[in-house]
Amino acid sequence: MAIDLQFDRQHIWHPYTSLKNPLPVYPVTHASGVTLYLEDGRSLIDGTSSWWSAVHGYNHPQLNAAVTEQLSKMSHVMFGGITHQPAVDLAKTLLSLVPASLTKVFFADSGSIAVEVALKMALQFWLAQGNPHKTKILSLAKAYHGDTFAAMAVCDPDDGMHSLFRSQLTPQLFAPAPQSRFDGLWRPEDETSLRWLFTQHHQEIAAMIVEPILQGAGGMRMYHPRYLQLCRELCNEFNVLLICDEIATGFGRTGRLFASEHAAIAPDIMCVGKALSGGYITLAATLCSDQVANGIGGTLMHGPTYMANPLACSVANASLQIIASGQWQTQVSAIEQQLKTELIAAKNLPQVADVRVLGAVAVLEMMDTVDVALCQRLFVDLGVWIRPFGRLLYLMPPFIISPQELRQLTGALLQVAQQPIFTSQPPLPGA
Repeated sequence: MAIDLQFDRQHIWHPYTSLKNPLPVYPVTHASGVTLYLEDGRSLIDGTSSWWSAVHGYNHPQLNAAVTEQLSKMSHVMFGGITHQPAVDLAKTLLSLVPASLTKVFFADSGSIAVEVALKMALQFWLAQGNPHKTKILSLAKAYHGDTFAAMAVCDPDDGMHSLFRSQLTPQLFAPAPQSRFDGLWRPEDETSLRWLFTQHHQEIAAMIVEPILQGAGGMRMYHPRYLQLCRELCNEFNVLLICDEIATGFGRTGRLFASEHAAIAPDIMCVGKALSGGYITLAATLCSDQVANGIGGTLMHGPTYMANPLACSVANASLQIIASGQWQTQVSAIEQQLKTELIAAKNLPQVADVRVLGAVAVLEMMDTVDVALCQRLFVDLGVWIRPFGRLLYLMPPFIISPQELRQLTGALLQVAQQPIFTSQPPLPGA
């Protein structure tokens, strides 16, 4: 039976779109490898890893087997007062991968919730220390950390997705977005502005939260590792906790297992998600150090219903087993080299303002806002799935993609970037 697109259009709300004038949707019937199969018989090479999560591709036999085996035992059980082997195994594996100073794991059911938990940890830590004045979070302009309220409050307040709700959000502190590029020279003014904020406000700052090295949905900005080192140094100097939001950057996406490794630093609190479960079932985690956990002392008042869901933990264990094999390093290195080689020509296109590549991430920043619906149609006609937003055409393909499949993505990117794809209408946030 055909998917009822008319019903979908009239009654189903899709992310970052309007019910009054929704973006078109394309009916997918199944997926395998790096390919999405449409109801009309067309197939699309996936250039986004289903919002950066399906790093091993679709219908992966090892991940399928993990879910199937766990399903025969139990699909879910509350985590309050109960534990189970998949959660214990996953916590052990996670702690073997992250910096040694991170020793405690709180399982969440989405990346946004993992950020909420991290912020709660930081605030509760200072309350337990008898320091109720440390109530502010320092974030970065161009930041994105999620769609729930505390997470929205640490996203860019002016140019981010959530400016509409600014009056309803707890005001936080924001440093200018780093100007020192990952592939460029260090700019001392980055230190000047950040140090001034710490000097002026450290007595009220509980924590600083950053997306290490790669700012994702706020603009796909790739910044210098020295800036992240500076964040760690200033947090140490001024007695502030450092939260690294590795939800988008973790598990190899930037060419290191975690993006914070580019700067050789360890945070006090780390959030992971997306690729954690290989894009199968929503799952995230917030990890912290003994210092933070012991400092909180009392009960951490948070408990998602689906916390540590056994199905999600089982498939995450399988996903991390694949990661632990180390093959991702060869895959991501090859993807990065091919992206650089094949997209260098875009630098000469008059409509392209910038080209950025890091690990398995490529960005064409256009001169103006693109028409998302038009771009998606053009990409689908070329046999690829690439979802732009704002001024950005970007790729975050699954790690298992072949050179031929990746070449189809880069070719489509170059072809669409040369066409009249701009819109005169203001973009929907996150579209």
